[in-house]
Amino acid sequence: MSSTAQPPIPATGDASEQSPIEKELAVLLVNALNLEVAPEDIVPTDPLYGEGLGLDSIDILEVALEVSRRYGFQLRSDDERNQQIFQSLRTLATHVAQHRVAS
Repeated sequence: MSSTAQPPIPATGDASEQSPIEKELAVLLVNALNLEVAPEDIVPTDPLYGEGLGLDSIDILEVALEVSRRYGFQLRSDDERNQQIFQSLRTLATHVAQHRVAS
């Protein structure tokens, strides 16, 4: 397990409240994976993988492809930070916000 520190997430209100980028990504998750949950019901701090949203490795690959298409940067399967990046909607949103190509 890596001990690399995750960048701090600014405290803005309720931890279950989605930021604009988290809302975008929640819609992406629901649409790409045909989830039977409303995007607004995804708690940003709940785990994406396993417990929580219940995604598996194939789901995560599909999400990575969709993020790459939409935001213009690669999420690589061999990235040692993937466990941190895909920990929750919030950690994914933080990573996307830091790496997306400005349009």
